[in-house]
Amino acid sequence: MSEETKAPVVANDLLKNSSLYREFQAEREEILKHKWIESEKAGHDIGFERALTDWIIRHRSKWRKSRQLAGR
Repeated sequence: MSEETKAPVVANDLLKNSSLYREFQAEREEILKHKWIESEKAGHDIGFERALTDWIIRHRSKWRKSRQLAGR
């Protein structure tokens, strides 16, 4: 592998291993769980944007606080 092709791979690995990216992935998983639960309740797929908005309004701050406390 040449140095030019190694650079994007290394940058991609750094991104995936960053705490910011891991936090994004964890939040995304919570939103997808929320989407599934609310879609089941509604009897149809509510869509990602609706689930995202609803999760942010109803759950995000509590979820973040619980993660901060767990990280101590």
